[in-house]
Amino acid sequence: MIVDTGVHGDSRVQKQAISAAEAGWDVTLIGRSPTNEPQQWQLGGADVRLLVVGGGSGAGGAGGSGAKAALRRVRTAMPGAVKQARRPVDLALVWYWQRKLGDKSWRRLEPDLWSFEVAFGKAIDELDPDIVHANDFRMLGVGARAVQRGRARGRDVKLVWDAHEYLPGVIPYRDHARWLPAHLAYEREYAPVADAVITVSDEIAARLQRDHRLPVTPAVVLNAPEVSHDPGPADAPTLRELCGIGPDVPLMVYSGAASPQRGLGLVVEGLPQLPGLHVAMIINQPDGPYATTLQERAAALGVADRIHLMSYVQHDRVVPLLATADLGVMPIRHHLNHEMSLATKFFEYSHARLPIVGSDVRTLAATVRSTGQGEVFRADDVADFVRAAQAVLADPERYRAVYDKPGLLDGWTWRAQAEVLESVYSGLLPGR
Repeated sequence: MIVDTGVHGDSRVQKQAISAAEAGWDVTLIGRSPTNEPQQWQLGGADVRLLVVGGGSGAGGAGGSGAKAALRRVRTAMPGAVKQARRPVDLALVWYWQRKLGDKSWRRLEPDLWSFEVAFGKAIDELDPDIVHANDFRMLGVGARAVQRGRARGRDVKLVWDAHEYLPGVIPYRDHARWLPAHLAYEREYAPVADAVITVSDEIAARLQRDHRLPVTPAVVLNAPEVSHDPGPADAPTLRELCGIGPDVPLMVYSGAASPQRGLGLVVEGLPQLPGLHVAMIINQPDGPYATTLQERAAALGVADRIHLMSYVQHDRVVPLLATADLGVMPIRHHLNHEMSLATKFFEYSHARLPIVGSDVRTLAATVRSTGQGEVFRADDVADFVRAAQAVLADPERYRAVYDKPGLLDGWTWRAQAEVLESVYSGLLPGR
């Protein structure tokens, strides 16, 4: 398995590796080290190796040093007007290289993608795998080339491409106009190499099949949680204890990545109109710049004492931690990928038996309305968010009762998703 993250906090990848090892596969998960040093540890029965990519860390590119890295830092620091002035140049480059190289144009438009090949390629070859599981779009080319090299050596290597999201709907990791066209070309070049494709929702599966003329509709492996009936260590603090509040204080929880498109600012803006309500945010960077802006805004509104920011926990501990909250919030804003699938937190909230207050992005809203497990509000509408939260807080047991419906949660477990994943693997190597 290969992934362009540091594995920590990437629950989908962690669960896949653990499940595959439990099913009898010899699993090595290769990821990207967040430091300048390689790392290695065990994850269940899987071996995790984090390799240095491009000489260092960086969320949007491949890191690097010297003149190219310095140039990237200068571009990042450019005033908005300068970046805007560069846009016609970037668009001209896209037009030129697409005409000249077609789907190979990414080599000129986003050459940092090669950094993953340099870092991961030799390690994959040394493992001599039967299956390469490439997570998301940036690993697709790395996996495809590894499979092609294996086949050139006479090995019947198979490629599984796991599309975590729909690339045309991704918010670019960088602010230049070359990023999305380059990655779309990269995906188009290597998608035909995949022997099997999996993704996170039926709608994305249909779009991938259409876009890449796939012979088979991708299998859907939901971002469902590993449901543990183990309450954990007896001395493990509850969410309320971590927030320093008692059992009668109303508590809303958000679990997941923190960024402007996730709509957390809306929750802060609504707090003054929800007296007594506390909000716990279990996020990836509780001390990061975005979280700091949330805290500063909360202080300006006089509600800083009701916002509690904390770090991620191990993926199989999330549901037990959430369970002492009164409701879960999903304030995501309207973006294409948000419309088409259910986020991990939806399933985590459901297994924690939390009423859900969610924005009106398409799939989330349709699901919440059909099950009755929460209330839907208009995205970016503070007043409507307050209305929805008040409705749930007024009668939370009405919404919790939905989870008593037989079978509702059965398909929303990682165990059920692991069975789908195993059928994909074993189908590629019949008789093995």
